[in-house]
Amino acid sequence: MADAFESPSPIEAAVSDTRIPPPMPAGPPCRIVVMARAPQPGQTKKRLIPAIGAERAAALHRAMIRHAVDVARASGIGGVELWCTPDPDHAAFADFKSLPGLKWYRQQGPDLGARMSGALGAASGPGVVIGTDCPFLHPSDFIECARCLRNDRIDAVIVPAFDGGYVLIASARPQPALFVDIDWGSDRVLDQTRKRARTAGLCLHELAPKRDIDRPEDLRFLAASDRFAPFAFGSLDQGA
Repeated sequence: MADAFESPSPIEAAVSDTRIPPPMPAGPPCRIVVMARAPQPGQTKKRLIPAIGAERAAALHRAMIRHAVDVARASGIGGVELWCTPDPDHAAFADFKSLPGLKWYRQQGPDLGARMSGALGAASGPGVVIGTDCPFLHPSDFIECARCLRNDRIDAVIVPAFDGGYVLIASARPQPALFVDIDWGSDRVLDQTRKRARTAGLCLHELAPKRDIDRPEDLRFLAASDRFAPFAFGSLDQGA
């Protein structure tokens, strides 16, 4: 991944703070879908394994799932749902079962687009979908999405990622057209989603881009976070 930044920005360096939830916005609830893969060593965050090892890569993924759930809940815009693969009953999700108010579902579909579209389409009304790769989302990002979706001229909201994908997508109602014919996992995802929106006649509103943590060169952006600093590149015993 081409890196456009030599050092973390002040916003990124802070990671996101969930300790002081912002005011709950007025308006209809906006459900939040968190897409999560079971944090199994050797089966998740595979591109990070050469830098930090399989066990630490899985531990990082577990911490990022918890972070995603925490910021989603702190936003107060609506209920939070954890859509899991391979299954909500997988032992790797056991640590999250004690979290109150969290709804659990199994991801279904042949590819990521079908799974996200299916999760959004499981209920009517506005919804937000995030993954677990971006520790820089803040509760205020969800609140801004909910505000945007109350604008009748906006059909969907997206938070781009610096690597050509996106870290969040939201819509006022299910929009399956946004999730088809996309090269998932490539640096073309964002541009292809924009084109799908134009073809479908949808207004896709973009918020400020965020960085996700997907490759070894991304790890240094975690250094300023209490939760994630142990995983920052250079802070680990590479032989561990």
